[in-house]
Amino acid sequence: MPPPPPPSASSAEVPTKETPVPITPGPDEDETVYITSTFQPDAKPMRLLRPPKLTPTLASRAHVKRTLACAFRIFARYGFDEGVTGHITARDPIQSDCFWVNPFGVHFSLIKASDLILVDNRGTVIDGGECRRLNTAAFMIHGMIHIAREDVMCAAHSHSIYGRTWAAMGRELDMLTQDSCAFWKDHAIFDQFGGVVMGQSEGKAIAKRMGSNKAVILQNHGLLTVGQSIEEAVYWFISMEKCCQTQLLADAAAAGRGYQTVKIGDEEAEVTHRIVGMPTAGYFSGRALFEKLIKEEGKEFDDEQ
Repeated sequence: MPPPPPPSASSAEVPTKETPVPITPGPDEDETVYITSTFQPDAKPMRLLRPPKLTPTLASRAHVKRTLACAFRIFARYGFDEGVTGHITARDPIQSDCFWVNPFGVHFSLIKASDLILVDNRGTVIDGGECRRLNTAAFMIHGMIHIAREDVMCAAHSHSIYGRTWAAMGRELDMLTQDSCAFWKDHAIFDQFGGVVMGQSEGKAIAKRMGSNKAVILQNHGLLTVGQSIEEAVYWFISMEKCCQTQLLADAAAAGRGYQTVKIGDEEAEVTHRIVGMPTAGYFSGRALFEKLIKEEGKEFDDEQ
């Protein structure tokens, strides 16, 4: 069962400048993952980390903003920027019907926590940095997903090279590798490309097509992933981008030699999905990328200490 949504603003702490903001809302927690498989009857459990629990406090809000700013730096490093397109949103822990997003026109590599803007469920910017331009498409797509999916804390989308190339095929990913099994029966195709998403009807259609999946391939457009944490959504996006690259390479190599790619069977894919495709696995995998960036950039992206 997905975790309950954050408390609404009515029961949340009222932010004040005097409220102390600690570095983090709390430590990660261990989670033991038990594996049962007819293929590996002697399988042992493994321990992962779950994300810290967010509460309706300024501490959690600061944590979300720092992590989101870090996410944009990671996207920039992976080359997921394409002019001013692309957006990552994170649900606000104090006002759960609002989300933080990048200001329109600021490059991913430059975004700091103080630059982020807070948008309500009507598309109104109610807080944020000096630049408060909102990408209409960001609200129309992400806003509708946050409304439809209370379990979604973060949604990520960009016009990445391999993602948008694979999106032109109008097909789901084949289960070719262990990594692609994270998306086994957990991604969808939105095949109604209607240009830049400027209306709620298109955004609602995307949210409906995504359903309860962790990802949707927007035909002729790109990838969109979601998660119960920022780290999870970002990791799913990076992983799906690489899965698209792998499939494009494998399909081309197979076609050139007159071969067929070898697909993973449904039973094996399901067993693998229960491990590599669960939210904790997404968070734990993504967490390492965030730690790496923080180590290399210090707190350059975190200017709200």
